[in-house]
Amino acid sequence: MTKKWFRIGMVSVFILSLALRFWGLERFNTLVFDEVYFAKFGNNYLTHTPFFNAHPPLSQYIIGIGIWIGSHIPFGHDTVNGLTGSLRSPWTYRWFNALTGSFVPVVVAAIAYQLSYRRTFAILAGLFTACDGIFLVESRYALSNIYIVIFGLLGHWFLLLALDNQNRRRSLWLVFAGIGFGASVGTKWNGLWFLSGAYLIWVAAWVIHLIHSFPNLKLFFISSSLKEAGGEAAPVLAVPVDGGLPNPKGSRQQAAGEAEVSTYSPSSPSSQTPLQNLTQLNIFQMLFYLGIIPAFIYSIIWIPHLQLDKTYGFIAVHQQILKFHLHLGGNSPNVHPYCAAWYKWPLMTRPMAYYYQTAESITEPLPVMGPPLPAAAGQVIYDVHAMGNPFLWWFGVAAMLFLVGMLVLQPVIPWVKEKRFSMPATLSVDTWIALYLVINYAANLLPWVEVTRCVFIYHYMCAVVFVFLAIAWFVDRCLCSYYQQLRALGVTITFIILAAFIFWMPIYLGLPLSPEGYKLRMWFNSWI
Repeated sequence: MTKKWFRIGMVSVFILSLALRFWGLERFNTLVFDEVYFAKFGNNYLTHTPFFNAHPPLSQYIIGIGIWIGSHIPFGHDTVNGLTGSLRSPWTYRWFNALTGSFVPVVVAAIAYQLSYRRTFAILAGLFTACDGIFLVESRYALSNIYIVIFGLLGHWFLLLALDNQNRRRSLWLVFAGIGFGASVGTKWNGLWFLSGAYLIWVAAWVIHLIHSFPNLKLFFISSSLKEAGGEAAPVLAVPVDGGLPNPKGSRQQAAGEAEVSTYSPSSPSSQTPLQNLTQLNIFQMLFYLGIIPAFIYSIIWIPHLQLDKTYGFIAVHQQILKFHLHLGGNSPNVHPYCAAWYKWPLMTRPMAYYYQTAESITEPLPVMGPPLPAAAGQVIYDVHAMGNPFLWWFGVAAMLFLVGMLVLQPVIPWVKEKRFSMPATLSVDTWIALYLVINYAANLLPWVEVTRCVFIYHYMCAVVFVFLAIAWFVDRCLCSYYQQLRALGVTITFIILAAFIFWMPIYLGLPLSPEGYKLRMWFNSWI
């Protein structure tokens, strides 16, 4: 893919994302789902009304800024309501989220490109993210989860840019990374998992570096027969660039007998990726740039809120927030009908309705508040479902498992064949990508295993972005394969994901559906 087509592709992904998020943004002249909290809180900052918030305040600041700007723009005020505490148009408290959410696919694509310098991988990652339902829904309403994700992803992107630079430029990008991670935590506490993922991949890089550096550690990986013969184990080179998918294209032959190794940059003979440069960061740099700076940013985020509501100080307000979450109740339908434990998220067994209303006809105005009509009277259904693109999520989980298997097999195969453990002398670009995606996915999912309060599918958003990257990587390797069957598989997966997005789009955008059309999209009873 040429630079020209890459740029056209990225602009197209952004325009698609932007159009889907802004189209019909003020359709429902009410507060949808948690807008009853976040839109009101954003307006409270403008009216100087003290209030308690069970989360850090950054997203409400941003929503409040959006309301102020939107109120001074001479359009988007065809409908208004007073549900936020002031007379506001729904457009004013939603547009900033829609704009922010439009950039998420671009940032995901930027991370994919920075990991590999493969343009097809980046385009696919951005396209798949733009074609996900839950990110579309969360971007179209005054909710906070989109900010956790974009700030956390920006932190990772800036970290990768820092690793690709030196000296002052590296320090500058590391400062930006610290700010991004701090802002993510300043939106909700679970933004901390993005930062933990950065630390874990740094630790993994150092472990790999130490295994290669110290003779005593290398001896552990030498077979007993070689030790007895007084010889040394031959270095095991990297797996093929595609991590198991045949792909002679774009690779270069080393000396005879060596495996193919993917280069990181097309303009550089080096096969290093930014992730390999993680060992250039010492513990003091990590603690300063990705420890002190995020903590500082998180702390100053609280200043405007604590100036407005002086009921609690900085420590006391955190105690109250923790108390709120600890007493929220367990993962049971008795607590909330849409409670869904962490293990239900990857296969999307329990999505949730953010808005549900029925009408007798499409022309009938929807009530601002109130229950739906009786089942027999409702001929038209308006449903906004916080549900991912099913095939994107399911294929993505399979791709993530493939990456896990790829990582596990690298030391296992030498053990089975030669009865010895071994560490490749040089990890391929795709092995580093696999390590990065698996570690960050686990970092954003596994902490929820110990959470006993009622949680929902939107808590999976921080982890599922790495699933999108995983399936984009898999499809990219298929499309670049020498084998026609694999290229056909890549095209088929892409087509199914796009078709599924179009099929379920009515329940992402809240378009009118007949009862039959609604049931056609609710494949399982647990989805309703």
